Parts: sequence; structure tokens; C-alpha cells
Amino acid sequence: MQDSTQRTALIIGGSMSGLLAGLMLRRAGWAVTVCERAQAELAGRGAGIVAQPSLLATLELFGVEARDLGVAVASRRILDRNGIITAARDCAQVLTAWERVYRILRDLFGDADYRRGQALADFTQDADGVTARFAGGETMRADLLVGADGFRSTVREHCVPGVPLRYAGYAAWRALVPEASLPADVLRDVFPYMAFGLPPGEQFLAYPVAGDDNDLRVGHRRLNVIWYRPADESTALRDLLTDTHGKTHALSIPPPLIRAQVIAAMKDAAERLLAPQFRAVVRLIGEPILQPIYDLAAPQMAFGRVALIGDAAFLIRPHVGAGVSKAADDATALARALDGQPVEPGLARFAAERYPAGLRTVEQARHLGAYLQATRTEEEQSRAQRHSTDAAVLAETALVDFLDA
Repeated sequence: MQDSTQRTALIIGGSMSGLLAGLMLRRAGWAVTVCERAQAELAGRGAGIVAQPSLLATLELFGVEARDLGVAVASRRILDRNGIITAARDCAQVLTAWERVYRILRDLFGDADYRRGQALADFTQDADGVTARFAGGETMRADLLVGADGFRSTVREHCVPGVPLRYAGYAAWRALVPEASLPADVLRDVFPYMAFGLPPGEQFLAYPVAGDDNDLRVGHRRLNVIWYRPADESTALRDLLTDTHGKTHALSIPPPLIRAQVIAAMKDAAERLLAPQFRAVVRLIGEPILQPIYDLAAPQMAFGRVALIGDAAFLIRPHVGAGVSKAADDATALARALDGQPVEPGLARFAAERYPAGLRTVEQARHLGAYLQATRTEEEQSRAQRHSTDAAVLAETALVDFLDA
């Protein structure tokens, strides 16, 4: 039975951000309900994740150790068009998969207070709490409402309508390739590392993650593949997002609807531009994912008794590898700011801490991705020159040291 004095939180969004916030608030003594709009259990979304120190530290609070999370690598390297290693750097990291982290968080949170098929319609707040109304007609009331519902956030749209989603000027081809299918040279030169290929104005990246059903056994893992390629929004991107039936999709395209000739053109480019080891990987890709890259920055994170966290507040380009670690940092800061504080001043403290960090992360990711853009301003051209060298790519990609600078 819930203590009548126990504070209550309603979290909208049941993916990474929502589960991390739910776990941290519950650990701080809150009664938490997580509402996810999807009726089916979330599974198989996303691909590779770099487990940054803050994510590892958060999971350790719940008994999850780094060795249980993913594949450890000790270094990173760049392979040129001929497959020769042109640069390398020691960099110990744990590399994991979206579905593995999600499954761990979902199991930790449990089923009792996790509600699927709950699409938020709107909400109101007053001096005593927040009342949320859902599409099915149900209402819920809590002391705190947290918008953890991703970059298409209903909560954010209610608080600050029309925050623009900004296209970065390039798209990523993504895939997961089974370790067991990889040829010997890929297993030797690519799989044990975070490995890069850098064709002019592009970036190919590969690293090991857990296999199907979160399998971490040798031979059962997968290689996570990402290839960033420029795509002008009005021409190339539009063509990429036009499906087999001639329909042009707005933000993304379901993998089964990507036209065969578009995939063939990508694979032809691999033969011209990439190292032999990377070409072999691309040949093994059956149904790739096409992900146009966007970013977004909300103008604020706290609105009375309502907070935005994760991608609902800041959608960040993938280059800093900070998406899930940012969600963990948001969740930790949220619980800490509310400890012993009334909700509204607690959320103000939370926003004062996390908003500047969110903006810095968005800007850093823009700097790192500037050289991939189809078109660039003079300032972006200057950024591209600074961040596209071999040394810069090895020293800056998927690292969050800039937040401590």
C-alpha cells in the first residue's frame, strides 16, 4: 500500500529515459508510474550504444556491472581505402546494444507500474499536482509529470509548441552483422576495435555489440555498422526517403520499404570508397536501416511541475555517443534536485544544472558532424577542418570529456 505522504511521479515514455528516471525516482522514495504509448513491448529498436561512465555508474547502483552490459574494447583505429591502419589510439570503452540496456532497465523496473498502450492526450497542472488525460479516456494524477517521450514529445509540444527539428545535412546507413558471418580479416582487423573509415566528407564506423537475445558469447555477438553520408535535404534525402510505392516519407522510412536501387547504390559506393574489410561487411548487410540525422533543443526543461528529459529536451547527433548517458545524467540530476525539495523549486534546480549541459552536447555533436553535411556555412566549414582529421576523429568521437572542460 502506498504511503499517503509518499510523493508520486508520472513518467510519459517507457524507453531508456523514462525507465532511468523511474528507477532513480523510485530509489529516492517516490511512487512512480511509467506510461508508454506503444501497446507492444518495446524491442529491437536502435542498434549500438557506447556505455559512457555515467551510464555505467547509474547501472551499478542497481547491481549491474560493466562486464554484464556489453563488449569491452581497448582501442580504436582508422583504416584507409586499401585497408591499411593509418592511425590508432588507446581508448577503453564498453560497447553495447540498445536492446540489451533496455531489457536490463525494463526488468529492473518491473511490470506492476509500467503501463503500455497509454498515449498522452493532454494535461493540466495546479498548485497541488498534475492531471494527465490519455487517449483512451483514463486520467491519472501525480505530484510530478516527466516528459521522457522522445524527440516527438507530446509533453514538450504541450509546453512549448513548435520546437523545430533540425536536419543535419546527412543520413546514416545502419546494420547489425552477426559475428559468425564475418570473414577472418574483419574478425582480426575490425571486430575487436572501434574501427573507422573516412572517405572524403563521410564516416564509416564499426564496433562489436551483443548478439541476438543479448548474447555476449564469443562467436554469437554482432558488429554494429554506421555509415554517415551527405544528403541534401531537397534532393538526395527526398530520393532516399521515397519508398517502393513512390511515397516520400517525412522523417524516416521503414527498412522494408527502402528501394532496392537505393541499397544497391549504397553498396556500389562501398566498393569504391571503403577498405576491403569494410566492403566485406557491407556485402553481408541484408536489410539496412536508413536514419536521417536530426537534432533539437527545447528552450527550457522545467515548466512548474513538469520536466523534460532525454530526447524530449535535447535530440543529439550520434557522434558524441551521449544519448543514453545523457538520459542517465538527467535521471540522476532529477532525483537529486527533488530530494527534500518541493517539486517546483526542485525542478528549477534540475533545469539549472542540466540545461547548459544539454546545449553543450548538442553543439559539440554539431561540431563533430560539420564535415559530413551536404552544405556548410563558413563557420561550419571551419569546424569541419578542425574535427575531420584522423587525430580529431579518434580523440573526439563517442567521448564526453568535453563536458568536463
